[in-house]
Amino acid sequence: MSIEHAREGQSIDVTPYGATLGTQRTTALFKSRQVEVIRLVLAAGKSMPQHAVAGDITIQCLEGRIQVLWNGSNTELLAGQLLFLLGQMPHSVTALEHASALVTIVLHK
Repeated sequence: MSIEHAREGQSIDVTPYGATLGTQRTTALFKSRQVEVIRLVLAAGKSMPQHAVAGDITIQCLEGRIQVLWNGSNTELLAGQLLFLLGQMPHSVTALEHASALVTIVLHK
């Protein structure tokens, strides 16, 4: 089954899930030729293992707390904080408490 992405001009709600955060799942919000946006949801203690993507990325914590390990650095993001990483930068993401984040990836051809 294919993922239903938002259409051009469609409003997307990215307000915090609040009390329902623990029952939510990661979703791809939209993907174009140049950019992909994902709402990442991680339960406390869960991780997205180390990986790298071709294009530059931003990770914006929407709620909770996440830890991003990258290039020997450790950055903790709280709700409302954003981190920028260059493409090909190996990184991992761990939820220090239930969390959701908006991940934007610049796609390369």
